[in-house]
Amino acid sequence: MMSQSSKLENEAAQSTNALGPLIGVAREDFVGAVAVLLRETASDPKRLMKHAQSMGEDMIKIMTGKSDLAPDPKDKRFMDPAWQYNPFFRAGAQYYLAIQKGMSNWLQELELDDLERDRANFISNIIIDSLAPTNTLIGNPVAQKQVINSGGLSLIKGLQNAYKDITENKGMVSQVDKRPFKLGENIATSKGSVVLRTEMFELVHYAPTTDEVHEIPQLTIPPQINKMYINDLSPEKSVIKYQVDNGIQTFVISWRNPSKEQGVWGMDDYIASCEEAIQAVADITGSKKVNVSAGCSGGQTASVLASKLASQKNDILGSLTLMVCVLHPKERDIEAGSLVSENGMKLARQRAEKKGIIKADDLARGFAWLRPNDLIWNYVINNYLLGQDPPAFDVLYWNSDATNLSASLMGDFLTLFETLAFTKKGEVEMAGHKIDLSKVKSDMFILGGVTDHITPWKATYRSTQLFGSKDVTYVLSQSGHMQAILNPPGNPKAKYFVQKKKGKLPATADEWLEGTEEVAGSWWPFWMDWMKKRSGDMKPAPTELGNEEYKPLDPAPGLYVVEER
Repeated sequence: MMSQSSKLENEAAQSTNALGPLIGVAREDFVGAVAVLLRETASDPKRLMKHAQSMGEDMIKIMTGKSDLAPDPKDKRFMDPAWQYNPFFRAGAQYYLAIQKGMSNWLQELELDDLERDRANFISNIIIDSLAPTNTLIGNPVAQKQVINSGGLSLIKGLQNAYKDITENKGMVSQVDKRPFKLGENIATSKGSVVLRTEMFELVHYAPTTDEVHEIPQLTIPPQINKMYINDLSPEKSVIKYQVDNGIQTFVISWRNPSKEQGVWGMDDYIASCEEAIQAVADITGSKKVNVSAGCSGGQTASVLASKLASQKNDILGSLTLMVCVLHPKERDIEAGSLVSENGMKLARQRAEKKGIIKADDLARGFAWLRPNDLIWNYVINNYLLGQDPPAFDVLYWNSDATNLSASLMGDFLTLFETLAFTKKGEVEMAGHKIDLSKVKSDMFILGGVTDHITPWKATYRSTQLFGSKDVTYVLSQSGHMQAILNPPGNPKAKYFVQKKKGKLPATADEWLEGTEEVAGSWWPFWMDWMKKRSGDMKPAPTELGNEEYKPLDPAPGLYVVEER
């Protein structure tokens, strides 16, 4: 049975920060959604009275012991036997469920359009989740047992954890115990060196571990709000280690955490940096081609880069791998997407421009409140009510080590979202050219995650229809978002889905799914076979990193990943 710590690790790992339209959600969008509910409440007093009466009837049944309301058997909050056998706790759960039921029935009868209904449901769920009895000591039987079993020490430890979060974590409940991790010692340990450093980025060249290497190297472009060492956590789930162990010459960009003064860095600056990095990789390896891989918002950046290179008729780009990345978003892809509004994005832009940057803490806080059960209340219970430390988990350590987002770049990402720039052919100008993915002819490998709610897999599949490439492979990995990527060989539960027959991919994700086969194991070997076929012949591995022009500077993972702003 999965432990409490493992549950926390798994749930939070599915909810890592991601750039997308939600960076444009303003507080007015939340207020507006609540205002719609209040407006509709006042518009029909009879309807309100009917639902109030129905809820009152449920309350009477609970008080007289006649209620048959029961939690969903899968609701982990009410798994303890006390919720079933203790009259006090059973009644507490039923009062909560009566409120939940009454709110749901009431919302169904409100006269709302589809968008307003989605917003109302999303906001009401956040409110109702906050009212769960399990979020309080008096309403949580597991926490009460912990107090007794620990002789009251769990309460003291919980108060200490709460005080530490107030004083050291800016009031946010901690999701990870950071103490065991140290960069370069037990996390991000692959050998390599920074071979190029600019104001915006470092280029890290990783040391080969094989006698021979493929002549065509690979460059990874990471997201701009998380640090690059997600590619090199523990050795057993390091994408970088897997690449070098398979003879791939591996390079990774490490973005600098922008300060307020650097909030002017926009997509054009980041693309210029990518162009500088890819040329440096070619110069160091002597290769005319460079394969590129990227995930999440790094995939959007890589797509703009690919479009620009194609517009310049620069054929340096080899193959392109995009992981858990949405290029063609739709309104209902994600639950919280209903909160995005034109006015909200405008306000978010204005506020970001005024501050220069959106601070990493503000991004994390806003993101957590969009999924409060997984990212807030779980930890309130674990850290404060049970008096336990949050889990020491490398993915969560990396996720908590986020960076600031420049106002200009945020504006550019919102432009990509608003204009659906990647779906147009030469209509939207960015980074000194008009974006047109149909001109990109590189072989493509695109990855989605089955349970990814940040970049849903059917949304990632739409990318297969945007490029001018004749060779496009789509793979669907189990799990969600970062866990879909970090799914190395050795996981007995690992599996993935691929198209049975080779050839052109169907137009929709549903059609593709009908023609797939399930494969047991990690998708990494499948990807590596695909990569090797596109990485050229073998040659002797270099004995030194960099070259005369790009001399080794500092050891991997570099200085920018430890720099705080």
